[in-house]
Amino acid sequence: MSATLTFLGATDTVTGSRYLIEADGTRLLVDCGLFQGYKLLRERNRRPFPVEPASIDAVVVTHAHLDHTGYLPALVRDGFRGRIHSTHGTAELSTLVLPDAGRLQEEEASHHRRHGTSRHDAPQPLYTEEDAHLALEHFAPHPFDEDVSIGGIRVRFVPAGHILGAAQLQITADARRVHFTGDLGRVDDPLMRPPRPLETTDVLVSESTYGDRRHPGEDPTAALGRIVRDVTGRGGVVILPAFAIGRAETLLLHLSRLGESGAIPEVPIFLNSPMAVDGSEIYARHPEEHRLPPDQFRAMYRLATLVRTVDESKLLNLRGGPAVIISASGMLEGGRVLHHIAAYGSDPANAIVLTGFQAGGTRGRALEQGERTLRIYGRDVPIRAQVHVLEMLSAHADAGQIVDWMRTAPQPPHAVYLTHGEPPASDALRIRIRRELGWTARVPELAQTVDLSASL
Repeated sequence: MSATLTFLGATDTVTGSRYLIEADGTRLLVDCGLFQGYKLLRERNRRPFPVEPASIDAVVVTHAHLDHTGYLPALVRDGFRGRIHSTHGTAELSTLVLPDAGRLQEEEASHHRRHGTSRHDAPQPLYTEEDAHLALEHFAPHPFDEDVSIGGIRVRFVPAGHILGAAQLQITADARRVHFTGDLGRVDDPLMRPPRPLETTDVLVSESTYGDRRHPGEDPTAALGRIVRDVTGRGGVVILPAFAIGRAETLLLHLSRLGESGAIPEVPIFLNSPMAVDGSEIYARHPEEHRLPPDQFRAMYRLATLVRTVDESKLLNLRGGPAVIISASGMLEGGRVLHHIAAYGSDPANAIVLTGFQAGGTRGRALEQGERTLRIYGRDVPIRAQVHVLEMLSAHADAGQIVDWMRTAPQPPHAVYLTHGEPPASDALRIRIRRELGWTARVPELAQTVDLSASL
């Protein structure tokens, strides 16, 4: 019986990572993420899962971001009973990410019911915080480089950089080697170590988030410092929307270096994300995965006032500047940062700094493209604050870094499939791989199934 690979997500978007490998009577799901951004994509989360959850033998996940893990609570609630395999770092971070996602969905649904701001009579969360805790009971953590046997399929987790616990996956099914990049980190990331070079594989499934661009060459510390000096110098507030896991740590690192060098004034810096605060403790337990010595790591967190409670968060919206506020979510799709945008976004003395990829259909993408009115909790908020985009702060490899990483392979794979990219990015990377490496690369369609044996 041949092995097959079906693309259940991340084929026309950066989000919704989901792949199904079937071999030797085993069904293995690789990642189980949420679709984010455009309404058309988000509505996919509400549809029945394309494969009966109870029929899936196991799940393996590359890392803890919601576009790779965020549907797991619904999968378990709807009948999945197997194990969820991950690295130790991913399992630990998931204890923060998944319950937080369920709680935010419950809060958003409750808000819409109270204020009548949904077109649904009784809006419901996709899943609850309790669903998330039940899903966490299925996690089975593993160290990097350990072979994990799942029926007739073998899996190995390989460091990917990007965030703590992030892994590339080396999967062997029916004697075919399939390599998933997950989200590939950068060789020049200031926090995380670089991804391990590509080993020999038959089929490569690669992300292509930045497949059509190169990160700006400007020093991110200097760029951030210039904004902080300018805005706080006039008494303004700098709002840094940040993914609570990974990006918050990177921003604190840059700010601590700026403060130590005297490149920014002594102004209050607030980390308003309980998940990011808790995540710092997990990063501290895994020094082998990042570049920072313990003393620098501790100094980084002494820099900021850690905000945990809702009341403390509300007070930030009343205190004014000068100040710097780091808060989730990074694409302005939910969380406490929306309240800060609503409070400070209409004042031209302030600034909003976008620090990572903004998926199509998100408020972050709208701001990036010049929109200056955001719909937040049922009302239109005018944005007169400065908007800056610091793309060089992304934790994803850019097009050149992806191709350079591919060059490390001892021999070309027989087939490359490009996912996790919007169509222009995926297709640009496909062309570049063909021209520069001479490899066969394709951009798969949603629900497309390929015979891994036929790929050889």
